[in-house]
Amino acid sequence: MQRQTFTAIIHKEDDLYVAECPEVGTVSQGYTIEEAISNLKEATELYLEEFPLPDLNRPLLTTFEASYA
Repeated sequence: MQRQTFTAIIHKEDDLYVAECPEVGTVSQGYTIEEAISNLKEATELYLEEFPLPDLNRPLLTTFEASYA
């Protein structure tokens, strides 16, 4: 069994947290951040059982500021 670290991007929509894995394209949700991540992990593992990924380069994740009116 392979093991790999993936990225989770989380944002809140109404009263749910939505978690997305950009490397795989899986998305899930939960009422807490922990639940959203747990559900994303399960969704990603199920996806990868059917569609294994080749070796991936890790994406660069950073932040930036933008001004607006």
